[in-house]
Amino acid sequence: MSHTLVIAEHDQGTLKTASLAAAAAAQKAGAPFDILLLGSGIAAAAEALRRTGAAAVLVADHADLAQPLADRYAAVTADVVRARGAKLVLAAVSTFAKDVLPRAAALVDAAMVSDVIGLEGASGALTFRRVMFAGNVIATVQLEGDIQFATVRSAAFAAAPATDAQSPVEAIAVDAAKLPCFATFENREVKKSARPDATEARIIVSGGRALKNAEDFERLVGGLADTLGAAVGSSRALVDAGITPNSLQIGQTGKIVAPDLYVAVGISGAIQHMAGMKDTKVIAAINKDAEAPIFEIADYGLVADVYEAVPELIQKLKK
Repeated sequence: MSHTLVIAEHDQGTLKTASLAAAAAAQKAGAPFDILLLGSGIAAAAEALRRTGAAAVLVADHADLAQPLADRYAAVTADVVRARGAKLVLAAVSTFAKDVLPRAAALVDAAMVSDVIGLEGASGALTFRRVMFAGNVIATVQLEGDIQFATVRSAAFAAAPATDAQSPVEAIAVDAAKLPCFATFENREVKKSARPDATEARIIVSGGRALKNAEDFERLVGGLADTLGAAVGSSRALVDAGITPNSLQIGQTGKIVAPDLYVAVGISGAIQHMAGMKDTKVIAAINKDAEAPIFEIADYGLVADVYEAVPELIQKLKK
């Protein structure tokens, strides 16, 4: 029987919840699956993966894997794929997966597909559904070859409820002498924020072109987000204008999110932006242009000037 390998992701030992969506995709594929976790000092993250229904949680814990250098992670992943006889390798869409999985796929001579939103068996072959052209086209794809790699959108695969049985944890031996050394780690810059990350938040408040400067963005979008306990997002227009950093961008070329509630503040609704948030459960939009495309997908819409409506909304929410 074919076997699936899920590559889990963590941030300095804290498990990324998108990994649970990748496990859900593996469950949908039907075959037994293992979960591979790479890093150093990752026992807590491994423990968080034990109730996902995996046959085993494989832990490659080594000091030389403390930083996610793609050449090293890909080499270890390729070794595990060969050793476990994995025929399908999955990971959630992220910069980490985009860096590691294609390298690992090349090492085992496997085909790969990205941005998968659905998969199913058809005539004995696995069929993938993936988004293209900012979500305007859904392509149905089959890969050739014995081993297949795919990245899946976490918004498309709801994490399955935790199982009663706990998966065994198995250590993966890492031979440091055989690890590639094409890249070296220099430093890590982290901007600490009390606000949640947009890719894992239940509520996101996002700002668009209507905001004139960074101070207004923080006062209106940031203020509303803090009142709701939400994450902050931005359209590409504000990033291009230098008002917000690229790390906040949501859309086709930014983060793909699917929160319970997405509040679009002064966002017109360009197709590239909507491709990154249209899987949201509830969308609320505030825009003074009644013809703005965002209202076509919004569940709730308010035609108003954000400079007037948002402060009033913040005030009423605080009461």
